[in-house]
Amino acid sequence: MRQVFAGYSASISELKKNPSSLINSSNGSAIAVLNHNTPTAYLVPAETYENMIEILDDIELRDIVVKRLDDVDSAVEVDIENL
Repeated sequence: MRQVFAGYSASISELKKNPSSLINSSNGSAIAVLNHNTPTAYLVPAETYENMIEILDDIELRDIVVKRLDDVDSAVEVDIENL
């Protein structure tokens, strides 16, 4: 059995009946869409999805910073007045 990574779940039939109601009742949380009690998709409100993308972007930027910090010995010192 697959783990459900959501606090809310709904069958595909429930989703078809009233998707807006499901989204509103989840209070911004993801909804696992179940087919025969198995998660087949996750419905994520737009604001939650946008926040997830921002977090993933921050993680990517952090990884770039960490990589560049490893190369700090090859950095060239620059005077801000010369820029």
